[in-house]
Amino acid sequence: MNVDSIVIAGIGTEVGKTLVSSIVVEALQADYWKPIQAGDLAFTDSDRVKSLVSNHKSFFHPEAIRLLHPMSPHAAAKKEGIEIDIEKIILPNTPNKLVIELAGGLMVPLNERALNIDLLKKWKAPVILVSRHYLGSINHTLLSISVLAQFGIRIAGIIFNGNENVSTEKAILDYTKIPFIGRIDDEGSIAPEVIRGYAEKLKEKLNKI
Repeated sequence: MNVDSIVIAGIGTEVGKTLVSSIVVEALQADYWKPIQAGDLAFTDSDRVKSLVSNHKSFFHPEAIRLLHPMSPHAAAKKEGIEIDIEKIILPNTPNKLVIELAGGLMVPLNERALNIDLLKKWKAPVILVSRHYLGSINHTLLSISVLAQFGIRIAGIIFNGNENVSTEKAILDYTKIPFIGRIDDEGSIAPEVIRGYAEKLKEKLNKI
């Protein structure tokens, strides 16, 4: 296993994992890998991250599994008549740091027996948790942190996605004591220069993971 792997996990779907992945890849000049892509095969998350990253060191590894339908991986795979075997999802061999973006949340099913969390148990890599502000996000964030702790997975820190919400962020950080890496404000548009700006801002903390 690449000892410098970092997993980007979210408290749910559409919370900003791909955006955060782009920033972390840029900050660390790391490689990027999304093991499972479900839907959007014409322009995948890997394509999006590649379009936002400016450095010339990062390599974008092909997905282990590409599914046609934008559904939970287990359901998308079943629709195509296949079953995901997590033993065949092997980390890319690279001398560089590797940023891994999960498909969906921690407890998303991959088949009838395995969940995303089982991949994390296998990889034993630290996790950066992405939390987006919405009604109920405190609960979803605390549950995600509890699950990671239950399975003995190290949380490298949390990144909040969305304009500052003092009471929400304080509650999460006070209850959990996990490291705060930074916040990504709501931006009018996301372009490579925006990614570079956040990468520079968060680089010091990310390099300590």
